[in-house]
Amino acid sequence: MDVSHPDSTNYGNHLSADDVHDIFAPSEETTQAVKAWSVSSGVEEEDIMHYTNRGWLAVDLPVTQVESMLGVEYYEHEDSQGRTRVGCDEYHLPAHLSEHVDFIKPGIVLSAPLRKRVLKRDGEQSGPPRGGPGWGWGPPHYPSHPWPHWNLLLALADYHLMFRIVVSISLLYDIPNAKYSDPANKLGIFEYGDVFAQGDIDKFFAKFAPQIPQGTAPQVDSIDGGEAPVAVNSLYNTGESDVGLSLGYALIYPQQIIVYQTDDIPTTTGERNNGGYAGFLNDFIDAIDGSYCNYTAYGITGNSPGTDPSWPDPEQGGYKGQLMCGTYSLTRGLSASYGEPEIDLPKPYVERHCNEFMELGLQGHSVLFSSSDFCVGGSPDPNRNNCISSTTMNNSIYNPDYPSGCPYITSVGGTRLYPNDTINDPESAMSVNLTAFNIATGEGTPTETDAYFGSGGGFSNYFSPPAYQQAAVAKYLAEHNDQKSYIVNSDASNIGENNGVYKRAGRGYPDVSANGAFLQIFNNATQITIFGTSLSAPIFGSVLTLLNEELTRAGKPPVGFVNPALYAHPYVLNDITNGSNANCGGPGFETAVGWDPVTGLGTPDYPRMLELFMGLK
Repeated sequence: MDVSHPDSTNYGNHLSADDVHDIFAPSEETTQAVKAWSVSSGVEEEDIMHYTNRGWLAVDLPVTQVESMLGVEYYEHEDSQGRTRVGCDEYHLPAHLSEHVDFIKPGIVLSAPLRKRVLKRDGEQSGPPRGGPGWGWGPPHYPSHPWPHWNLLLALADYHLMFRIVVSISLLYDIPNAKYSDPANKLGIFEYGDVFAQGDIDKFFAKFAPQIPQGTAPQVDSIDGGEAPVAVNSLYNTGESDVGLSLGYALIYPQQIIVYQTDDIPTTTGERNNGGYAGFLNDFIDAIDGSYCNYTAYGITGNSPGTDPSWPDPEQGGYKGQLMCGTYSLTRGLSASYGEPEIDLPKPYVERHCNEFMELGLQGHSVLFSSSDFCVGGSPDPNRNNCISSTTMNNSIYNPDYPSGCPYITSVGGTRLYPNDTINDPESAMSVNLTAFNIATGEGTPTETDAYFGSGGGFSNYFSPPAYQQAAVAKYLAEHNDQKSYIVNSDASNIGENNGVYKRAGRGYPDVSANGAFLQIFNNATQITIFGTSLSAPIFGSVLTLLNEELTRAGKPPVGFVNPALYAHPYVLNDITNGSNANCGGPGFETAVGWDPVTGLGTPDYPRMLELFMGLK
């Protein structure tokens, strides 16, 4: 809040990575206590390494010496793929270190996979290892592929609701033509599983954005085997990446884009781990912040086996390198159109991610995630409930989105215009009966779930409203108290208590919104109409990129974590007061004057936003 709230005298004084490490580092007393014990146990002080994030001390020692120091016996654990890890059942430290040390690794937390160089220690007989093959949080539900927040439909050529030209978005939000391309302000787009095709975005440029030269392509930062681009007819070119690049370039060119293409194909398609990993952000965060690879919070360090992949990938075509740590720098603005139901991941795992987003905000980054597309419901995976069930309620509890519930990201909902609306009319919450649309157009496969396609929004089960949002949430709940709610306990194990359908004391989302309906791109070399908050996030991210361009030229800091400023000055957004997000057999939530859990504070008004941020410092 000190660097992000407009009322603070330190507004805009963003921290460096080293500054952030200093804030969250252990005290000097802790560091010296552990070092002193290590030296007294025979470790040479000059051999002790201090990690960049200052949260770890590391030293290379013979196993026999560590066993003596910790009163422990180590074992090798070999998994079914022949990878060896080192660990133990328990270890011991002097009592005076108990307040200083969270844990030692390898220990009960196994080491990373090792290449076996000896078969056994001298004097030992080889035998089966003791203990289990690994540790960590297992997802409480069947692992699911993280769903892009979008839907694709072929459309009739004369369908009257389409925005035929991307210029309509610029007119809708008074966005000027872009003219700057400072390298500091490149837009980042996170991608996972889906891959863009250069041929598709070139077709988009030719028809909708002719000012952009053919062949204009993003920088691709490949993370743990992620590869791009692909041919237009590739199975991995399903539209998500084409959406972000087409919209982003149309709004910010000549500014450039970086695509963070994360994880190899066997991992993102679910060929590994019997259908995939529930986690999809850890590898990305590792790659942009090396300190996160070994960051400890809530009893978790590094990637969680079973939830996150391990590297190298033994599958055919898999990434054969090691986990990337601190390989790339993060852009000032990041747009991500992926997510999944919050309940699919353990609360400590999600909290650890949220801490990282807070640290990125401290450094002046704006991290935007789309708020999901099934109203107050969750993933449309037919193998899982779209909504949450309890012992007394079947598929009727609202299913909040991850990571929209984290209070340190900006969650972006969706809006739309209705028939006969013009760009001068107020927008409504995005709500589209895609089942009816499919039937009317003869395209796509009608499903019951698609009847509830609309702006994701609601209240997190894991997080409470942050200070900047408390007044807005309290006002909404005071005026819209017509559904049963519940209070979640510390580990979120009583969701749906007393037949409530949402957590009344939860962090509300989305924060803002942008148009997400009846927009056109090219995918698989075909012009199509698209719907979803996967449109909304890159639109809002592009607006912040253009603001940063102006701020940079004026010698001012980037907008950074924008939520506190926007909640303090909501007049810079177009308030959306029509529509709702019904699902799960209930009415969902209604839009309202001011903030609401459907469209947030509203859509961009570029001139008013520019005036605000130029005037803050």
